[in-house]
Amino acid sequence: MFLSSFAGRHFICVGFLLCCQCCAATQNNSPNASRAVFDVGVILDLGTPLGKMTKVCISKALNDFYTTHYNYTTKLCLHWRDANQDSVDAASIAINLSKDVQVKAIIGPQTSPQAQFVAELGGKYHVPILSFSATSPLLSAIQTPYFIRTALSDSSQVKAIAAMVKAFGWREVVQICGETPYKNGVIPDLTDALQEVDAIVPYRSVISHMMTDHQIGQELHKLETMQTRVFVVHLSPSLSTRLFFKADEIGMMSEGYVWIITYGLANLLDSMNSSVIQSMQGVLGVKPYYPISKELDIFTERWKTNFLNENPNSDRVELNIFGLWAYDTTWALAKAVEKVQQIRLGVSEMGPRLRDAILKTNFRGLSGQFNLTNGQLEMSAFQIVNVVGKAEREIGFWTPTHGLERRLNTKKNDYSTSKDNLKPIIWPGESLSVPKGWAMPTSGKKLKIGVPKKYGFTEFVNVRHDPQTKKPIVTGYSIDVFKATIKQLPYAVDYEFVPFEYGDGKQPRDYNELIDQVYLESFDAVVGDVTIVANRSRYVDFTLPYTESGVTLLVLANENKINKAWIFLKPLLWDAWLAIVAAFFFIGFVVWVFEHRVNDEFKGPLFHQVCVALCYSAFFTAQLTVQQLQPSVNDINDLIQNRENVGYQGAAFVGDLLRTLNVNESHLKAYASAKDFAEALSNGSVSAIFDEIPYLRLFLAKYGNCGKYKTVGPIYKTDGFGFVFPIQSPLVPDMSRAILNVTQGPTMKLIEKKWMVAESICSNQSTTDPSNSLTLDSLKGLFFITGAASSLAFVFFLSIFLYKNRHLLRDSCLSFLLRLKRIIRPSNERDLSHHHTARPSEGVELGIGHAEISLPNMEASNPNIKGGTTVVKTEVDTHALHFQPLPLGQDPIARRRWHVLYIAWQFTSRFPAYKNTTEVKAEMN
Repeated sequence: MFLSSFAGRHFICVGFLLCCQCCAATQNNSPNASRAVFDVGVILDLGTPLGKMTKVCISKALNDFYTTHYNYTTKLCLHWRDANQDSVDAASIAINLSKDVQVKAIIGPQTSPQAQFVAELGGKYHVPILSFSATSPLLSAIQTPYFIRTALSDSSQVKAIAAMVKAFGWREVVQICGETPYKNGVIPDLTDALQEVDAIVPYRSVISHMMTDHQIGQELHKLETMQTRVFVVHLSPSLSTRLFFKADEIGMMSEGYVWIITYGLANLLDSMNSSVIQSMQGVLGVKPYYPISKELDIFTERWKTNFLNENPNSDRVELNIFGLWAYDTTWALAKAVEKVQQIRLGVSEMGPRLRDAILKTNFRGLSGQFNLTNGQLEMSAFQIVNVVGKAEREIGFWTPTHGLERRLNTKKNDYSTSKDNLKPIIWPGESLSVPKGWAMPTSGKKLKIGVPKKYGFTEFVNVRHDPQTKKPIVTGYSIDVFKATIKQLPYAVDYEFVPFEYGDGKQPRDYNELIDQVYLESFDAVVGDVTIVANRSRYVDFTLPYTESGVTLLVLANENKINKAWIFLKPLLWDAWLAIVAAFFFIGFVVWVFEHRVNDEFKGPLFHQVCVALCYSAFFTAQLTVQQLQPSVNDINDLIQNRENVGYQGAAFVGDLLRTLNVNESHLKAYASAKDFAEALSNGSVSAIFDEIPYLRLFLAKYGNCGKYKTVGPIYKTDGFGFVFPIQSPLVPDMSRAILNVTQGPTMKLIEKKWMVAESICSNQSTTDPSNSLTLDSLKGLFFITGAASSLAFVFFLSIFLYKNRHLLRDSCLSFLLRLKRIIRPSNERDLSHHHTARPSEGVELGIGHAEISLPNMEASNPNIKGGTTVVKTEVDTHALHFQPLPLGQDPIARRRWHVLYIAWQFTSRFPAYKNTTEVKAEMN
């Protein structure tokens, strides 16, 4: 009823406009007068600047089209209607046009809420609805098949905005949008695009048309108290103007802030007055790109003339992309009507055929390439602008293929989001420095830093309360590192430490409960000896570590109580040693019996053989000693196999790590302090302590335990201690960089010296497997025995040698030096008693290596040999070259030597010859 009455009220106006339009068509006495008239409705908000601008564009488009296409047989007859910025009026007008006027298509309406109503009516009456300015993503050709968007959807710009956010490294973005679904329809797509570039939306501000300027100011003050300084504005032009006036007034258009506007507002920057532009200095915006051409320049001049003629009292209005889309929409419809009119169709078939013809339209218009895909205009490129001075300034482009570009058509192949591809930007406050996108809140709120309440290893974090004020006093290694890191930040951060403990003052079961408080937003951060673990990083973010990483075993050192000089006796009991010695001599005797007649190596002096035996014994003993010094526990697997108890620090994550290593729950013992560690190892409650290296280093150094305990086994890698912040907190990258400055500078050494003062005592103890090396001090007893045995053998040998040559010592005719010289000379000559003589069958080879003799000559030279009693027949010695003539003279020593040779010859002559090389025949009287 309401729509019918409303249509009735507008009947007179509608009829008048219709008559005027048709009369204009019939008065044309040109050849075009025979063209078929095609009724088209146009629904605009004619009182708005956009409505006034697009009305001129549509009228000029219709004239230009038929002037160019003079041979067309169809002509559009436009029926103009004013929706007065009301969705109900727009719907009633659409009903009137469809039922009474029986238009074949409708251009418009102007806004998305209006288009939603009209699009549904278009589907009912099979009338295509062509809108060049309804950009809400909620309008879809799938839900309303007769709705055709001849403009870009708001969702088409979200990736361009996200590329800018990624280019400058901003991690948080606040969205400012309208209160209606059509105003914030782009928000879900924008949020998804920001998440793809690792940016989040911590807050969404909704601005309503019903809000006063004071209320808008209150909302801006709320944004000011937050830490995020990047804002994306998606509002109507009227609301945006009020918003920026208020933001400039309260100081939010100053240095450090970032404002980005969507293309619905960026397209109208040319039409805004100077006061609005002045309040938007430094703002960034994205707008659809359209190429500059000669045709566009000519049309712009003509448009200005016509617009001023129709609107002489209008405010400043400039031609923008919406006007160009309106112009191209009119051309697309005229082209489609001509194609459809050539086919004889019934009334029921006209709507679907016309819709399909419009969707297939493809030509180059004033706005660029006009091509419809999935019921809307296909996206090509976005222009990025910067509001500077009295107008906007181009700083770059974004395309779906190449990302950010300083110029279009640069022939690059990759997609880039680098800020270097943009021209220099002048930010709010006339700053040239890129805002970091966040700042400490101006509300004066302190960051609540949670710290663990510990009862062991308080050198890392120690919480105590002031006896008078009852306020917590927090100290420790981790606290000092945090304070030094905060000082490295380029801005001030106000914070307070809040101990985390149960109501009864007990320590939490583990650090996971403390970390959960950050995830639950009870704490803004956590500082302490918190290990960076993978499963924790799913809920919070960690800074870079500030300590070394790793988990290993701590065991008793098991120092021997006996004298180190006799440590080599420790591996075996005495009965074992006696068995080894007896076996050694027995085996040596058997080997000597088998080898001494045929192996010269077993005919050397006793000294040689004793040394070999002692060296073998020393090597064997050393090997046993090295094996004895290795610890009984080398890694966690030994403890698991032996089913021994393992201790760990109760509040740490190590308990979970032990469970993942398949350690039985019944063998796990939780402890809280270094004192508990020492007692458990000493009384045998556990065989080893499994904990992180920083704690073990402190345990060994600070409490003087280097000589009692040692670290053994492999190191299980962890990422060390770090500070905890909420996921994607903007403080994390700055804190990580500051940690690097602290840990690599002298400050860290001072902190370590303060809290780990005695650590250098244990610097020589490795956290890896113990060495297998033995020191000289451990083997000096073994070397003493070896030296004593060697010395005794030498004294024995020397005594025998002097005894054999005692006649030389008694020769008083010679001086002492000469006697000493003659004693030393035989020691360097071959001892025939330790070497075999030649067999008779091999010839007789006699001498001491210096004589060349023949046995018959011995009879003449020795008076004890009776002549003719012995006949010796010998061949010439083949080794005669090895013997030298021996000058006998009157030397008594030489005569004794010849006497020894004679006895040897007499012994060998008793044996018959077995070879032809020597024949000996002897007759004994």
